[in-house]
Amino acid sequence: MSSSFQTTGRRVIHTEAQALAALESGLDGSFDRAVELLLDAKGRVIVSGMGKSGHIARKIAATFASTGTPAHFVHPAEASHGDLGMMAQGDVALVLSNSGETPELADLVAYTRRFAIPLIGVASRPASTLLKQSDVALVLPQADEACGTGIVPTTSTTMTLALGDALAVALMEHRAFTPEHFREFHPGGKLGARLSKVRDLMHSGAALPLVRHAAPMGDTLIEISQKGFGVAGVCASDGTLAGIITDGDLRRKMDGLLSHTAGDVMTVGPTTIGPDALAEEAVAIMNQNKITCLFVVDPDSAGQPLGLLHIHDCLRVGLG
Repeated sequence: MSSSFQTTGRRVIHTEAQALAALESGLDGSFDRAVELLLDAKGRVIVSGMGKSGHIARKIAATFASTGTPAHFVHPAEASHGDLGMMAQGDVALVLSNSGETPELADLVAYTRRFAIPLIGVASRPASTLLKQSDVALVLPQADEACGTGIVPTTSTTMTLALGDALAVALMEHRAFTPEHFREFHPGGKLGARLSKVRDLMHSGAALPLVRHAAPMGDTLIEISQKGFGVAGVCASDGTLAGIITDGDLRRKMDGLLSHTAGDVMTVGPTTIGPDALAEEAVAIMNQNKITCLFVVDPDSAGQPLGLLHIHDCLRVGLG
């Protein structure tokens, strides 16, 4: 049996879902013009709003900024005390107000008119001051607030947030914004780690544990010990990676080990990965093969070793 709390929760979600459906069906040429204005901006997108609309404005500005559209939030009250100087010709203003009559927005709106800064207004009243002053008016459909009393911004802020997401994604798709671009704006955190490439994490140059095919095992053991990865790559005469020596290989050849060469002891055809593969793919390969490191080879040069990726490098950035 559903509790009264669940009943309320379902009612709220249903109310907001209906409003989002109305928002979707109501998109028209004004949305196109808004996207075109944002695309044509030579400067930044200035996003502003007061109260709950201000919270939504901050999120929209952050979404724009992280997806290739330079943007920042300007608090309307602070704008009246000097922050208007953060706006300049070449910028585009995106201003949010459910009523369209928020008094704190007056100075900011007037500033955009005085300096010919394009203004995109978002509100629920077409005849409101904000939308009448806007170059592009995005009208939210009439919908009941989910609180039931009409006084708590709920449905209206949900619609405004969704509209901001729609603008951001439209801009992304037009600019062919890719996960690689996204990673450039998100180098930290779990998401940044998941989009890291192998070349971003691998060890290369003098850090690589490499020996020649004919290297005595005494020299090979010194290389393994000095480089500290517990493995060594074995290179053929042409410099390509011919094999790998691991702890397991050493144990299997323990009897008379120092009388052998690296080529005698190595495992031929080791598992490798390319430098442009995602680090997350490397983790999956290591887990699948029950190994702790991968040599990184150049796919364009028949297997020249470029680096070494250890599972600890992936764990350090949050993968694994």
